[in-house]
This record gives sequence, structure tokens and C-alpha cells, in this order.
Amino acid sequence: MKINGNQITPGMVIEHQGGLWAAVKTNAVKPGKGGAFNQVELKNLIDGRKLNERFRADETVERVRLEQKDFQFLYAEGEDLVFMDLATYEQMQLAAEFVGERAAFLQDGMTVTVEMHEERPIGVKLPDQVTLEIVEADPVVKGQTAASSYKPAKLENGLRVMVPPFIASGERIVVDTNEVTYLRRAD
Repeated sequence: MKINGNQITPGMVIEHQGGLWAAVKTNAVKPGKGGAFNQVELKNLIDGRKLNERFRADETVERVRLEQKDFQFLYAEGEDLVFMDLATYEQMQLAAEFVGERAAFLQDGMTVTVEMHEERPIGVKLPDQVTLEIVEADPVVKGQTAASSYKPAKLENGLRVMVPPFIASGERIVVDTNEVTYLRRAD
């Protein structure tokens, strides 16, 4: 589907210079002299390169629609992660580096959304929040101010997050998978 350069918004995927690019930031600029343009920061979906590009209102670009499929995480096999398509029960292996550092949040049976373009995986979207157990937390130091005294804690998946002083080892907390931050105690 063709769209004008001034219609590009963050999150949109376009075909540009022979590759697939996601718009990260956009800024509509109307200079005093000359025509208006859209300053767009693009990120390549295949290799992660970044690019700043100007698109004039009269330029057209090809907008790409990604197919989103639900997959279930089954297990890790060496450097690969094995997922199962919830519709067809077919299994697919993806390299752990394809998912990135957020692969640490994958739990057995977790449902993730895989974005596909022409049957090729482009990205994996994890749930925004996961519940994990704290395996190690520093004791509270008496006399610390309660305002901003977060302490480091180690989660069951090996990651470290900053938690409030009242959180102890063995408790379950809810963690934001995008920012890798503590949100609240688990119910």
C-alpha cells in the first residue's frame, strides 16, 4: 500500500532502499522557505541499523503490513529457542540473539507474538509484564531514607533489578519486560 511521506508515523513499517524499516521517531517540519517534510528516524528490522531520512509530502513510500501470529515458547535448545505456532502446531526455531537480551524473560508455555513478513520472522513481542521470584536480595540498612532507597535484587532468570527495601528474597514480583524494572509485588 503506497502512502505519502508525511503520513509516516512511529511504529509503521515501510519498504525503503530495498529493506524493511520501522519508523522510530517522526518530526513534521515546515520551514519558512521550501516545502514541508517529515524527518523520520528509521530502524532496519533485519540488521538493526539506524537511518535518518527526510520524506517530502509528495513522495510516496510502500507501507508494509506485518502478519502477527501467536506462538508458544516451548524450550531452549543450545543457542536456539523453540516456539510452536498455536494455530497449526508447527514448531519454529529462532536464534536466541534474534530475541535479544529479553530472551531471559521467556518462560515455558509463555505466549509470544511473532511478526512475520512473507513467512519470515521479523520480530518477537513478549508480554509487557512477567512475574518472577527473587532469589537474592540485599538486607535493608536501617536509617536509609525511604524516598529513593532501592536495593539490587537478583531474579530467578539471572537478571538484576532495583526493588524497594521491603521486598525480600523468595517473594514474587511483577517486572516490566521492556524497561527491565520492578513494577509491584505479585498477587
